[in-house]
Amino acid sequence: MATTTAAPAAFRAALRTGSAEPPAAGVPDWLWRLATAVHGELPPPAADTWADRLHGLLGPAGVPAGLAAVHLWQADTVLPLLAGTADTAVPADLHRAAARGAAADRDTWRSVLGPLLLRLYDAAYDRASAYAEGHAGARDYALANGYAAAEADAYGHEYARLSTEANARAFAEAHAEALGPALAAAYAADDAQAYAATFPEAHLKAVVRATAAVHETLQAQLLADGLLTALGAARP
Repeated sequence: MATTTAAPAAFRAALRTGSAEPPAAGVPDWLWRLATAVHGELPPPAADTWADRLHGLLGPAGVPAGLAAVHLWQADTVLPLLAGTADTAVPADLHRAAARGAAADRDTWRSVLGPLLLRLYDAAYDRASAYAEGHAGARDYALANGYAAAEADAYGHEYARLSTEANARAFAEAHAEALGPALAAAYAADDAQAYAATFPEAHLKAVVRATAAVHETLQAQLLADGLLTALGAARP
């Protein structure tokens, strides 16, 4: 798909503001959604450098049709980052096959993506904030109902422990149930528009959050660089 790129400054500005529409013709929705999310995860100097690299990559050669670049990015960059969180070998094999034009059917994708998404969103859940909020609310409730300070604090911790894990499980299950079938359908049909409708930018942010404890701040740069590499490698 050939693209008509805007001037570099306009391109950077659109990414900085998270513009809903790219300032260039021929940039597919899925790529722009990912690009704005990637740009937002990078620190300012690195973000603008990356934007210039993406701008330079877009041009007469355009963006590869279909989802080959997405599959390469998943197999070579995203899934290796998640290797410490979930079993990624089978999903990576499916993505590599799909990049070669041999996409699995919808049911196969669903069966493989389900467990992966559960683990991803469980790891991405902000347990620290949820625990702190649950503890404070339960402790204050106990104090207001006559508990001694130490008892109220203990009650708060017990409530926070139970509620945090229950909420993390519900969060992961809800995202996996909603996202799994949609991704499976998009991948099986090699449907770029259907993939864009799965909110790939939110998925990217979940990957960053899930892997932050392992990779600190490097994962955003790895995801950004890997996307550019995949776009180049997917071209005929």
